[in-house]
Amino acid sequence: MKLNIKPLIATSVIALLSLGTSAWAQDCPRGDLDERFCDADGDLIADIPSDPADQIDPDTLIFAYTPVEDPAVYKTAWSDFLEHLEAETGKDVVFFPVQSNAAQIEAMRSGRLHIAGFNTGSNPLAVNCAGFRPFTIMASLDGNFGYEMEIITYPGSGIESVEDIKGKQLAFTSPTSNSGFKAPSAILKGDFDLLPERDFEPVFSGKHDNSILGVANKDYMAASIANSVKSRMISRDVIKEDDVITIYKSQTFPTTGFGVVYNLKPELQDKIRDAFFSFEWDGTTLEAEFSKSNEGQFLEMTYQVFWEVIRKIDAANGVSYACE
Repeated sequence: MKLNIKPLIATSVIALLSLGTSAWAQDCPRGDLDERFCDADGDLIADIPSDPADQIDPDTLIFAYTPVEDPAVYKTAWSDFLEHLEAETGKDVVFFPVQSNAAQIEAMRSGRLHIAGFNTGSNPLAVNCAGFRPFTIMASLDGNFGYEMEIITYPGSGIESVEDIKGKQLAFTSPTSNSGFKAPSAILKGDFDLLPERDFEPVFSGKHDNSILGVANKDYMAASIANSVKSRMISRDVIKEDDVITIYKSQTFPTTGFGVVYNLKPELQDKIRDAFFSFEWDGTTLEAEFSKSNEGQFLEMTYQVFWEVIRKIDAANGVSYACE
């Protein structure tokens, strides 16, 4: 099925729920942030409201992981960490299995999501439209982090190089995904003079695992995906390594960013932050799943520094962070 790219981009940069301006966020510095937020310290993320009346302290915390693969797999994978989070915060914690990046952003913007891991491409939208305050990413034990965007095809597809995509089909995941849409769009245009609709047929699979399985099963001729997802799927025997062939590999990008919604009470935000950095991975369900992509710790980061390359990709694609 052919899709019109421009409306999809527009949809991806508009928050799905329109809320009024918060009483505390009056005339203040905010950069690209929605008018509900302030950024007095210039770190590009929403400040915690200064008035305690605008801060929240829910009895139950809702956690969601980016919907890159089957949510059921990740409810189990995160179970040990969420038990640790409950112990550290003294709160009940519920795993929320979101089905799309847009739904995840909407949930945080509307106050129904407190702690989350947003995928690489969704981070700027979550930061600017939903008040997301990311502070950590997963990394290997030696401190390496990130993933690469790969363009993959299947053996015998007739596609041996990026140039061979011309006149054929390429599967993206969703317009908010960095490796599933934003980065390949910028690279295909800038480095190969290839544009969707004009030079190839774009289709959208919804998620990285859908794209990878689609190529492995020859439903899609080629797809742009995150290789960290591919590695985990190979480790779980969902696909075999030789089911797909990589014809392009990008620079390394930051992976999923984890953080909290801006208006949680500061002391609760501190407890959640401490829970991430005090979690011991050895022998846990989290290690069992994410060691498949060579991840074994939470590494402290800042959105301002780590997401600079992603903001540049968005700028090259003409993406706006407008929220209404």
